[in-house]
Amino acid sequence: MTGHIEQLFRLNTLTFHALGDTARQDIILLLDKHKRLNVSEIAEHSPLSRPAVSHHLKILREAGIVATDKEGTKRYYYLTLEQRIDLLKQLIIGVEDQCIT
Repeated sequence: MTGHIEQLFRLNTLTFHALGDTARQDIILLLDKHKRLNVSEIAEHSPLSRPAVSHHLKILREAGIVATDKEGTKRYYYLTLEQRIDLLKQLIIGVEDQCIT
């Protein structure tokens, strides 16, 4: 496997981790539906506690899947998937080119 493919795997590690949890998947789907929500609003639509939602949002933010806007004392979360999707596509194309004969 080439160094380029290895680098793409490493660049996608946080994305794989973030997407590997059903609670985070549910948060992504919720944000897709509502476009922009704060922690309390997400918790209202989820069986998770507010602290658990905050924990999952932190992981999604670190992976570059969500970002925040601050309004007063509230932070509103929204999806920022474009760069993550592009990296995943690059990885898929690279694996197809290098690993599938």
